[in-house]
Amino acid sequence: MCGMFKDILGSSESLFRNDSDVPLDFSFIPKPVRYREKEQKEIAACMKPLFQEKTGRHIFVYGQPGVGKTVACKHLLREIEDETEEIIPIYINCWKHNTTFKIVIEICDLMDFKFVQNRKTEELFRWIKQNLNKKSAVFVLDEADKLEDLDFLYMILEEIERKAIVIIANYKEWISELDERIKSRLMPEIIEFRPYNHEETKGILKQRMDYAFQPNVWDNDAFELVAKKTAELQDIRTGLYLMKQSGLIAEDRSSRKITTEHAKLALEKIKDFSIKNPGELASDEQLILDLVKNNSGNKIGDFFRLYQQSGGKLVYKSFQRKIDKLQKSKFIIVEKTAGGEDGNTTIIKSNSEKKLTDF
Repeated sequence: MCGMFKDILGSSESLFRNDSDVPLDFSFIPKPVRYREKEQKEIAACMKPLFQEKTGRHIFVYGQPGVGKTVACKHLLREIEDETEEIIPIYINCWKHNTTFKIVIEICDLMDFKFVQNRKTEELFRWIKQNLNKKSAVFVLDEADKLEDLDFLYMILEEIERKAIVIIANYKEWISELDERIKSRLMPEIIEFRPYNHEETKGILKQRMDYAFQPNVWDNDAFELVAKKTAELQDIRTGLYLMKQSGLIAEDRSSRKITTEHAKLALEKIKDFSIKNPGELASDEQLILDLVKNNSGNKIGDFFRLYQQSGGKLVYKSFQRKIDKLQKSKFIIVEKTAGGEDGNTTIIKSNSEKKLTDF
């Protein structure tokens, strides 16, 4: 194609490789996992005794959302799966499976045991114990701060012989608030995942761009705009969303290039972006979200009083953590102001109020 029409994308063409945007999904595990080599080595060292048929060590991994905790741990589970059949890798998303019964059912499913109907938790766990103790196991408990009970963790610590447990959470405080009977048995090594800096953010997005897009379809300025916003928000998942939206907008306009115009339009869509489905929120988080939607713009202290009046049982410190989680998952907006009649003030708003000029 030449002349006036050389920049128009053909109907059978795509800016994405193999017409696929899978590398831009949060669940995609790249090889290698860049800038997390040190953390992965520390986690792998805790798992290595399992290869000598010894029990492993336990690890508590923490850091804010979107800094590679899940991807790094899943990458190690995949390596174990490729390396041996004598170590069973078990990954549990505790957002989806937040009770002992749900986790036991999920482990049965991962181990291809389908006869779970009308069976009690204890009965199912006996089957799990009997089969896991023939080999070794690595448990990765992701988003552990969403758990509603920890009985299953006590059961694993007591009943499974050769194991390594990796617990992933957003906050370091989670581990200190554990029941003493669990904490004394767990005694985990603690690993922090710090936010990526600007250059690391660019490197990760460039790696995903090479996986996902045809060569040379991104204008440098458009990519820089996405990388800068991602580094500001300190959440790689937001950058993946912006890259995907930029590509889709460019395709809708039949463009052979992803330009700054397409990236700016993608930035406007950020107000619609949420990591989680509101239907998957824990009951306390859903209550807080409903209160924010109906009382957007109130101070955090006012919201806490409304929360208590609505039957909420959390203490103020835990309530603040829930607010922080909802903000990081893009459900709400938190604005902090200094000075004025009330001194320092925290205002909570529904995300639907966010204006395009905020970006």
